[in-house]
Amino acid sequence: MNTYKTLIVDDERLAREEVRRALKGYPEFCIVGEAHNVEVAIGLIEAEQPDILFLDIHMPGKSGFDLLDELGTVPEVIFTTAYDQYAVKAFEVNALDYLVKPLREERFAKAIEKVKMELEKKVEEQQAPVASHQKIFVKDGEKVHFITLGDISLIESMDNYAQLHFDNKKTMIKRSLNLLEKKLDPSVFFRANRSQIINTEYIKEIQPDFNNKLRIVLTTGKTIEVSGRQSVLFKKLKSL
Repeated sequence: MNTYKTLIVDDERLAREEVRRALKGYPEFCIVGEAHNVEVAIGLIEAEQPDILFLDIHMPGKSGFDLLDELGTVPEVIFTTAYDQYAVKAFEVNALDYLVKPLREERFAKAIEKVKMELEKKVEEQQAPVASHQKIFVKDGEKVHFITLGDISLIESMDNYAQLHFDNKKTMIKRSLNLLEKKLDPSVFFRANRSQIINTEYIKEIQPDFNNKLRIVLTTGKTIEVSGRQSVLFKKLKSL
């Protein structure tokens, strides 16, 4: 059974408890946190990377819509609100569903089935590598890059972020190298060491290093030290 990390965002404690009670019948939804405002929610989203948000609209300060505007990567969203006049806007921001409080059991069950179908589809998509000709959106502050995966020559780990090198540019995304390695096409991208993934199409030169390790020079001029274990794997993968 797949499990899905779930975050509840609502300024009212009783409303958060109502969602929590409603989810008791669905053990595959693991509640990783609760937030009473947008600022706390952003911190939890960055830390936990939830799959689904149960999100209120009206909260002190910033609204649920404001929260979505501030996120680089948006989880699936089910709005839970006491007001029904924002339904159209909710679906304009690609919310999966819009539930009016108090929550009704039958209506909640339908929303859960909808979100399970969407999340299961995502899991299936993530199991297959993303083709190198596909493009991805990467938000970098106020800028948004539309990058072809094959144009990325190098990916480097930077704490909880990954730095993408492409077209003489660099940008950061909130992803681990382990996650990216699973999603990238292994026939193109290769994990050289603990902190670097290279695009093998950018290899200019391969040099022997000490202890049977390899040193790879990319066409960008960057030199990559391949770990001992990965040097053995690289030779096995790339030999006739």
